[in-house]
Amino acid sequence: MSVTSRSATNSNIFQKMDAIVFNQTISHQCGVTMNDSVEARAIAEFMAQKPNVTVTYQPALIRIDGEGKIVFKMDEIGEILGKEMNAEIFEVNTSTHYGRMIRVDDNTVTLFGDMDEMRQYIE
Repeated sequence: MSVTSRSATNSNIFQKMDAIVFNQTISHQCGVTMNDSVEARAIAEFMAQKPNVTVTYQPALIRIDGEGKIVFKMDEIGEILGKEMNAEIFEVNTSTHYGRMIRVDDNTVTLFGDMDEMRQYIE
């Protein structure tokens, strides 16, 4: 099954150093980096269909970046993979993340770029 992504092949979050402008603002961005694998590619293709998500493929890794928050539903990912996916397996596939990662329930891992929205889960 091939999924065409609006952002996975035509977008790149990386910039040359001379093009970077440093602002004293909060970005509200979040994301994960995964080692390139069958599972990571399936997750990336699925997540690229979601609004405000950008997928960037590099030679050995895949980045999934989002604005505000990114919600990963384990049952949806498992359906795409054709095998069970749970939060523990998902976290093993992610080599790093930025933003606040919250395991909302057994089926949902959410990354928050907006720390105010995330606070409801830790207070």
